[in-house]
Amino acid sequence: VRPVEFGGRLVQAGGSLRLSCAASDRTFSPYGMGWFRQAPGKEREFVAAISWNIGTAYYAESTKGRFTISRDNAKNTVSLQMNSLEPEDTAVYYCAVAVYESKWETGIPREYDYWGQGTQVTVSS
Repeated sequence: VRPVEFGGRLVQAGGSLRLSCAASDRTFSPYGMGWFRQAPGKEREFVAAISWNIGTAYYAESTKGRFTISRDNAKNTVSLQMNSLEPEDTAVYYCAVAVYESKWETGIPREYDYWGQGTQVTVSS
């Protein structure tokens, strides 16, 4: 069930970027999927999460209104559309999966069971 992230790159401040996360398991049916990020010297922080069945989205205050999380159940993918990017958004972005019932919607990393390797997003000023 290890997810794989795609789409990270260098982008200018004010620009947009779309990240995608794919899971290869065809029996994939998690409770939720989330995006986290970690900047150098900082702890991993919650970005957004979405319930797999209903599609309810949750956001960190720092990304609300700028980022949009979505999922495609047929393709087993989750995406993160990031608009109005700021240099402070620079980080490695990780996709995470909660396959067991947990408090994944709280955005606490330990509530997620599988993690991708991460994709680098760099926002230049």
